Formats: sequence, structure tokens, C-alpha cells
Amino acid sequence: MSNLLVVVATLVAKPGHEATLKSALERVVPPSRAEAGCSRYELHSDNELPGRFIVLEEWRDAEALRQHEATPHFAALVQAIAGLADVQVSKLTKIA
Repeated sequence: MSNLLVVVATLVAKPGHEATLKSALERVVPPSRAEAGCSRYELHSDNELPGRFIVLEEWRDAEALRQHEATPHFAALVQAIAGLADVQVSKLTKIA
């Protein structure tokens, strides 16, 4: 069985902060993709709800995700979007 960890992060910008949120999310994509434990890191915008962004991530295992969350670029993202969005994160394990 694989230890692959899937993360789905949903971020909804508070009114007036859509562009700032999008920019902050775009900046974190390249360094996240470059991490050894990352096999997928995609940023999507919702076609029906402007200001809603979905990040789809796949990490080798929970340790790889922990290392990602300790990186400077992740810390910078958290700081940049503090108070600008409602954030929901789901951490999933593939069953079938």
C-alpha cells in the first residue's frame, strides 16, 4: 500500500483580496513543485466563483508534507494570506 498523501486546499478570498491571494498562491507553486517529496502541486481557479482557488497536492508521505510546511516559501504564503481568505485543507489517503 502507498503512503501517498493527497492534499486539497480550498481558499476563498475575502472581498477585495482576490488578486493578492492569487499572486501569493502563484508564487508558492514553483518552489513547492521542486521539493523532493512532491509529485503534484497544481493551482486552480473556480470558474463559477471568482476568488475561489483550489490547490491539489500529492506528497510522497506525511513526512514530505511536514517538510513542505516547514519551508520558507510555505511560511511566506501563510504570512501573505493571513486574514485575506477563508482556508479549508483536507488531507486524504487514496483507498482505491
